[in-house]
Amino acid sequence: MVGFRDGMTAAVTAYAREERLLRATDPDFGAERIGEGLTAVVSVKLDRPEFEGSTWDVLGNAEVRDCVGQAAQDHLGTWLEEDPERAAAVIDRIVRSARRS
Repeated sequence: MVGFRDGMTAAVTAYAREERLLRATDPDFGAERIGEGLTAVVSVKLDRPEFEGSTWDVLGNAEVRDCVGQAAQDHLGTWLEEDPERAAAVIDRIVRSARRS
């Protein structure tokens, strides 16, 4: 989950800055703003999964976090570039939400 959020945040913030949809004075987006209302399914298969916590319900493989983060950043970045109209609408929603707070 952390890898996905990091990749998503990096892709959206980079796109917004490149397209000047985010002012230079605006701070980078936070994952909580971008992910508001978002549902995602990420499926990862591992030979040797490592779990954390007393109930073993949190996957803790750091290399998986990095891999998922990079994949999310690459694919979301491509989608944003290929569909600029929808990308602008998404960025606008995030910016308006951030400015209201």
